[in-house]
Amino acid sequence: MKNILVTGGAGFIGSHLVRLLVSKYPNYQIINLDLLTYAGNLENLVEVQNKSNYHFVKGDICDHELVKEVFQKYQVDTVIHLAAESHVDRSIKDPFSFAKTNVLGTLSLLQGAKQVWGNNLNNKLFYHISTDEVYGTLGKSGFFTENTSYDPHSPYSASKASSDHFVRSFYDTYNLPIIISNCSNNYGSHQFPEKLIPLFIKNICNNKPLPVYGKGENVRDWLFVNDHARAIDVIFHKGKIGETYNIGGFNEWKNIDLIKVIIKTVDKLLGRPEGASEELITFVTDRAGHDYRYAIDSSKLKNELGWEPSLQFEEGIEKTVKWYLENKDWVDNVTSGNYQKYYQEMYGSQGD
Repeated sequence: MKNILVTGGAGFIGSHLVRLLVSKYPNYQIINLDLLTYAGNLENLVEVQNKSNYHFVKGDICDHELVKEVFQKYQVDTVIHLAAESHVDRSIKDPFSFAKTNVLGTLSLLQGAKQVWGNNLNNKLFYHISTDEVYGTLGKSGFFTENTSYDPHSPYSASKASSDHFVRSFYDTYNLPIIISNCSNNYGSHQFPEKLIPLFIKNICNNKPLPVYGKGENVRDWLFVNDHARAIDVIFHKGKIGETYNIGGFNEWKNIDLIKVIIKTVDKLLGRPEGASEELITFVTDRAGHDYRYAIDSSKLKNELGWEPSLQFEEGIEKTVKWYLENKDWVDNVTSGNYQKYYQEMYGSQGD
C-alpha cells in the first residue's frame, strides 16, 4: 500500500505515468496535484478519473499550505515530482515564471515532505524528475552520464539545475530520502503542441510552415514517453536512495533529419506523396543559447535496474502520428485561445 503524490499529473509525461500507476497498482492511492495551466489537461486522464485509487487536487505546488494539507489528508508517503515549466522558448521570454514554478515549487514540496514526515522516514521517498538539459551541451561525440558536471545554458535548464541542487541538499542536510532522474527529449501522445513533434504534425496536416531553428543541425536523443513512464516505475520501486539515474532513448537525431521522418510519416498516413510536405520547411533565426547536442548514457539504469527502451524512433513516431491524427478534437481543444497568441509571439508570420 502506497500513497503517491504525483505533481503535474495532468501534463504530458505526468498523465502517462498516472495512467500507468493507477492501472498497474490498484492497491496504491495515486493523488494528482496539478494547477491545470495551459499544458495540463484532465482529458488526458479520462480513462482513470473514476477509479477508486485515483484522486485529483487542483492546486499550485508553490502554495505551501495546500501542499502540507495534501500530505496530511492523503497520508502521502511518496512524491513523484513532475510539475514544471518546461519549454525553453517560454523560459527565454519569461524566466521569472520558471524560477517560481521549478525552483520555489520544488522547495515548497521538499519543505512539505520534511515538515509532515519529520523523523519518520521509513518507506518514504521524494522522487524528482529532471532533464538532461542541466548538463549543458555536447560536441559531436560523448554522452551525458550521472557524473557529468552541470552547465545549464537556458533559463529553463538553469531552473531545473537549481531544483536538482535543492533536492540533493535536503538529502545531505535533512536525510530526506530522494532519487533524481534526468531524461532526454520525450515524444508521444498527449503532448501539448508547442513542442517540436506535435507542433509539426499539426502544421503538416494544415499545410502550415514548419519553423526550423538555424539549419536544423542540432542533435537530440528522443525517448518514447511510455518508455519514460516505465523507467520511472522501475526507478521508484528499485532505485537506490540518494542516487541519480539518466533515462535516454539511445536514439539520436539531427532536428532536420527527424523533421523529414515526421513529414514522410504524416504524408504517408494522410495519403500524400511521401516527402511532399518538405516544401513547408522554413528556416528561422536560431534560438538564443541553443545547445548543439544532447545524448544520454543510460547504461547505469540498464545494468543496475534492468530498464531499456522498448522501441526505436521510426516505430514510435508512427504510433505518435497515428494518435494525433485520430485525436484531432484533443489537439483543437488544447490549441485554442492563449496558445494561438503565444504561437504568434514566438514565430510571428511563420505561425500564420
